[in-house]
Amino acid sequence: MRDLSEIATVGVVGAGTMGNGIAQVAATAGYDVVMRDIEPEFVENGFDAIESSLSRLADKGALDEDPGAIRDRIAGTTDLADLADADLVVEAALEDMEVKRDVFADLEDVTDDDVVLATNTSTLSITTIASATDREELVVGLHFMNPVPIMTGVEVVTGEKTAPEATDFAHAFAEDLGKETWESDDKPGFVTNRVLMPWINEGIRAYDEGVASKEDMDKGMKLGTNVPMGPLELADHIGLDICLDASETLHEELGDRYKPAYLLKRKVAAGDLGKKTGRGFYEY
Repeated sequence: MRDLSEIATVGVVGAGTMGNGIAQVAATAGYDVVMRDIEPEFVENGFDAIESSLSRLADKGALDEDPGAIRDRIAGTTDLADLADADLVVEAALEDMEVKRDVFADLEDVTDDDVVLATNTSTLSITTIASATDREELVVGLHFMNPVPIMTGVEVVTGEKTAPEATDFAHAFAEDLGKETWESDDKPGFVTNRVLMPWINEGIRAYDEGVASKEDMDKGMKLGTNVPMGPLELADHIGLDICLDASETLHEELGDRYKPAYLLKRKVAAGDLGKKTGRGFYEY
């Protein structure tokens, strides 16, 4: 396994919200990055998001470097083979087990045997993902929070066969990006989503049952518990489809206490996914 001091190039699989955020923070920390997605349009959209984010941070005086120099450290591709020279790969593809297992099996073929393969999954089993490879000891969870450039936390998740050295490496890499870490065993939902998803779902149920208006539901939770966002606002921010996928995974693994709220399913079926589509529980 490579030492952190040997890491020069970071591969990122996925150019969506999480992938482009991870690429941005890695490049901001000085790493060269290769960001891969399956379609040129997805890669271009990822770069658009990165440039917009860097511009906002520069306007706030939050960057120590010209945003163009950071952007120039990121290369885009649709060919997974272009990650062959990566010293570390972080996967942020679709939250689907078969997709992730296919990606990891392919990554094993194109990367050197001593490269750590990390997954940004928020609920899926690290152990099951790792079993698609012959280097299970070097597969670890690196669960970044959204939006990646702003949120300071990263959840490090250890699979059944993850080596302690790989876990230590994951902590060290995230901290080198300016993040703070905590560690979870490979249990459904890990720390964050295991607690967060039932909180969001109960907020949706309470709103649907007429306990309070959506504004008062969120306001009550913010003022009453000192959280920065209420459950409906946060669900919109995360993406209602993502909340539903996570809730369904947890429901399957842990039973009815994680059953998705009916209104959450209805919103997703209607295509109202939150901030990213312009409408969820609120309009944007």
